[in-house]
Amino acid sequence: MADRLQAAPVAGRIRNGARAWAESLSPLRIRSVRIYLSGQVISLIGIWMQQTAQSWVVWELSHSGTALGIAAMLAFLPTFFLGPWMGVFADRWDRRKVLIATQSFAMILAFVFAILVQTRVIALWHVFVLATLLGIVSALDFPSTQAFIGDIAGMSRVREAIILNTSIFQVSRMIGPALAGWGIGYLGVASAFWINGVTFLAVIASLLMIRGNQLRRISTGRPLQEFREGLAFLRKETRARDLLAFSVMVTFFGISSIIILPAVVSLVLGGGADMLGFLLASSGAGALVGALFLTPLAQRARRTGSMLAANVVWSGVWLVIFSFSRTFVYAAIAIFFVSLTIPVVLTTANGLLQILAPPDMRGRVLSIFLMISFGAQPMAALLIGVAADAFTPMGAVLLNGALMVAAAGALVGLRSGLLSWEARQTLTGAAAGPPSR
Repeated sequence: MADRLQAAPVAGRIRNGARAWAESLSPLRIRSVRIYLSGQVISLIGIWMQQTAQSWVVWELSHSGTALGIAAMLAFLPTFFLGPWMGVFADRWDRRKVLIATQSFAMILAFVFAILVQTRVIALWHVFVLATLLGIVSALDFPSTQAFIGDIAGMSRVREAIILNTSIFQVSRMIGPALAGWGIGYLGVASAFWINGVTFLAVIASLLMIRGNQLRRISTGRPLQEFREGLAFLRKETRARDLLAFSVMVTFFGISSIIILPAVVSLVLGGGADMLGFLLASSGAGALVGALFLTPLAQRARRTGSMLAANVVWSGVWLVIFSFSRTFVYAAIAIFFVSLTIPVVLTTANGLLQILAPPDMRGRVLSIFLMISFGAQPMAALLIGVAADAFTPMGAVLLNGALMVAAAGALVGLRSGLLSWEARQTLTGAAAGPPSR
């Protein structure tokens, strides 16, 4: 009898976990979601191949952590400076058409990069210019993509759709770098850029096949005023600011640490592009497991504040452990666990902000979310690059991990009631999703 009583709670937790995972797949019943995400997975694999190859090109040209940081900074800087306008445009313009345009421009930039590498005329300044141009395209693409997912899935399924999109992103982050490492070794660096350019055709084709239910805002002709309306909304929502703070922590300290992995592989682990690809794939595998299995469970957690704080601390502690890696196996295991909880934080913040925001303000709110969280990466990228040159790559990672844990502790200490905060009330009144078609 006692054994049966002990087994009952375990069986209940297993059933709840299975139910949460099944619910996370529910948006796939919608035809538009299935088509769009199919195109996304192909395109994102190519994007991660290019990201891996680009970082390796920068390292080969400079052997400088600072140069790696500058390239990453230039890629994210436009998101920070152009955010006030891009979020407004994402609300005003047809997001589907915007995404077709941004994907087309990104495809052209990938082919330009491929030609420069293939002809062996690539120089560091070329990388910096192309990274900046791609960053400008991404500044409009990011908020449009996140809001478009809500357009095709509906507010009742937006969190589940974001989990699916995040999972696809992480699958790509696992496969893309590994393929890039293999391709660089056997086909040359340019192959990653050629393949990325071709894969954009998949997501463009998917966008041409579907439509979204977008509530577009009528233009007032005052983008900055409309952006300030988004800021005013966030000022009124205390917990929305907490969501932004946790997101900044994992991007500023966690994701930025990945930027100097080429230096870690070359100087500490003694490997080449293939090892870099597999190390990035390990990070992607951790994030994939986090997105597929931990995120659906975490979003059912009663105390949202405690759950987010614990996930940030987890990543910070594993960054510290990673900083002591001296073998590939040790490093791969540590980076897997670093990445495990990052999608939990970012997906939870993204989903809750979309539900909290008025329908005609989602583009602006998401733009501010991306501007503050990912827009913080330019400074983080530059700082960790400089720190890698000053203190060694592993010293920079150790510093980031310690600061990540300290930042989470400081936020919990300063924000009254954060650990006991429950987000269930924010789900009340979510708009119904579009009918399956």
